[in-house]
Amino acid sequence: MNLSLVIPLLNEEDSLEQLFTRIDTVCRQQNLSYELWFVDDGSTDLSWSIIENLKIQHPQVHGIRFAKNYGKSQALHAAFERVQGDVVITMDADLQDFPEEIPELYHMLLDGGYDLVSGWKKKRFDNVMTKNLPSKLFNAAARKVSGVELHDFNCGLKAYRKKVVKTIDVHGDMHRYIPVLAANAGFRNITEKPVQHQARPYGVSKFGTERFIRGFLDLITLWFMSRFGARPMHFFGALGTVMFLVGLLSALGLGISKLIDVSKGVYGSLIAQNPWFYISLTMMVLGTLLFIGGFLGELLIRTNRDQKNYHIEDVI
Repeated sequence: MNLSLVIPLLNEEDSLEQLFTRIDTVCRQQNLSYELWFVDDGSTDLSWSIIENLKIQHPQVHGIRFAKNYGKSQALHAAFERVQGDVVITMDADLQDFPEEIPELYHMLLDGGYDLVSGWKKKRFDNVMTKNLPSKLFNAAARKVSGVELHDFNCGLKAYRKKVVKTIDVHGDMHRYIPVLAANAGFRNITEKPVQHQARPYGVSKFGTERFIRGFLDLITLWFMSRFGARPMHFFGALGTVMFLVGLLSALGLGISKLIDVSKGVYGSLIAQNPWFYISLTMMVLGTLLFIGGFLGELLIRTNRDQKNYHIEDVI
């Protein structure tokens, strides 16, 4: 199979049939064998019924239905486990992405030898203050922290080699950073392609401004995981050791100073009345806890887990 298309969605009943028709037309014109995976992320409208009807009429259509809204990352993860195409293309279901971009993305990926081609919505038709400006700031921060030089990390239109989606683990809200996850997994041949974008013809956006706050927090998490995810002891253990030693040396210094004063017949106040005693004690306790945290982290990452944090209600 040439191509697998993955489309996560939430309450997009007005768009699905038109989206499928455009995708099917493009793939037939290009003689691309394909499968199409709709992932219904807990829709409350008629989206799932439309997917079921499309499945009856077109065997290349498949659907995954979540019992409730789990988020885009979980939707992508569920589909990535099942795709079979040599190339995997993701896009949004709101018709803001153009299915007519599929052939160029497909050939650019294969002919150019890339692992991942990310769409770049160079000209956006979104609200300037709630989407465009925050998106520019977010992408600038992501480039700086990750070292992956893309203009639009969060564009839903992307093309991957199958081995990429089978390797990376998309969870939480990490769908924004799939190129970074791919780069951290060793897939360095990543590029971008300017793609068309249009205003949403139906419905409303399912993402609020809070997604940018979560996005920046996830970026910090990703930065930490990329550097210390496989060796937490290097971070927590080192920091804990330094804090413990500083606290221990401070306490020893207080003790030695007190002994010197006593030998000279100067008794003064008790060590426990000196605020540095409590600072030293606190640093020793925190240092010990950080060291233990690093040790437990090492144990956890050596435990093989295959844990899903979503519940699929139906697959067709």
